[in-house]
Amino acid sequence: MATIKSYTDLEQSRKLADILPLESADMKILPFTEREYRIVPINDISVCGREDEIYAWSLSALINIIPQELFNGEYIINITEGINNKWIITYDHYENRNNSYYGLSTCADNLVDACTDIIIKLKERNII
Repeated sequence: MATIKSYTDLEQSRKLADILPLESADMKILPFTEREYRIVPINDISVCGREDEIYAWSLSALINIIPQELFNGEYIINITEGINNKWIITYDHYENRNNSYYGLSTCADNLVDACTDIIIKLKERNII
């Protein structure tokens, strides 16, 4: 059975922290060792103010960040679970679903990875 991923990992969190407003994060990663860390909600006052905290995003936060449409509704988001349980995110033309916006699609083993990748692609194209 595949592991369900609920929030961004350390590497993804660091990338997104350079792209997104930190106010959009709803989680924090608290490192304990090089390989061990704990994830907590951003408003957990018991760990507030640690210098080594890293902002992170839950799947829910990522879904809320991704634009539902591009170019005044010309392209709309399409999130599907495809073959071999891969998650696919594309922006499809509003009138012609077979015509996707070139370069803005991704495929990943889980939805958190797919959302993170599409956000990075949107930023690279100056769309977000």
